[in-house]
Amino acid sequence: MFFGLTIEKLLLIGLIAAFVIGPERLPRYAENLATFTKRARDWVSNARTRVKDEMGDDFSDVDWKTLDPRQYDPRRIIREALLDDAPVAAIAPASQKVVPPPLTPTPPSFRAGDVPPYDNEAT
Repeated sequence: MFFGLTIEKLLLIGLIAAFVIGPERLPRYAENLATFTKRARDWVSNARTRVKDEMGDDFSDVDWKTLDPRQYDPRRIIREALLDDAPVAAIAPASQKVVPPPLTPTPPSFRAGDVPPYDNEAT
């Protein structure tokens, strides 16, 4: 398959093109298509060679399949991040009640008559 086109579809397109273009102009168009295909293949080959030359030897060692974004599953990444990095000592037995530390620091305690701090620029 070529971009979802089957051989039958390509043959049908070629047959329709042969009728539309006509037998007189068909050889010239086929030659132009062959020339374009060769130029495109040479351009891709030159681009690939140039990228390898400019990126250096480390470029050939890259495993491109590991960098494919389609392989990433956010659920798996989060699960691995939460489970793999947890230290064993931090996991408490079920019989102990674990109280998490407060998320915000406790405010300072004031005695009667103390004036709390005030920020003029905050209002």
